[in-house]
Amino acid sequence: MKHGILRASKLVAALKAQGVTHLIALPDSETSHFHHELRKSSAIEIVPVCREGEAIPIAAGLWIAGKKPVVMIQNAGLYESGDALRGMAVGINLPVVMFIGYRGYNRHGDTADTAAQILEPFMHLWRVGFYVIESDEDLDRVPLAFEQVQKQEQPWAVLIGSEYSSG
Repeated sequence: MKHGILRASKLVAALKAQGVTHLIALPDSETSHFHHELRKSSAIEIVPVCREGEAIPIAAGLWIAGKKPVVMIQNAGLYESGDALRGMAVGINLPVVMFIGYRGYNRHGDTADTAAQILEPFMHLWRVGFYVIESDEDLDRVPLAFEQVQKQEQPWAVLIGSEYSSG
């Protein structure tokens, strides 16, 4: 992992390259550049949710309908989604990639934010594998995450360890 810039346009391009059809998300201030970039294209439909716990069940329905959705929520929202993660994503072997905002992340591990402190143990608890990305140089992990969901028939996460830059 290299600390640098994570351009929203590069992540959008990576999702398009994977054939993603839908992004289920609860938009927030940290993902505003990403959502702005995604709205420039009609290739991926944005499905907004009111609560993060809705995202995984919606992704499951789209997957059953033959679509290729991804979920994008913050780490605190993932905790609210625990039952959906357990019962749907893990429970039905949902091959979905989840992009989780790693709020409070500090690459040196010295954060006071409990949302960051417990994210990786939370992922291990549910046996959900993950990669951490911080910059454009880390975007090679996006196709690897899609490979993992196909190989394991389980959800996989990409933890976003920095805010998106515009462009």
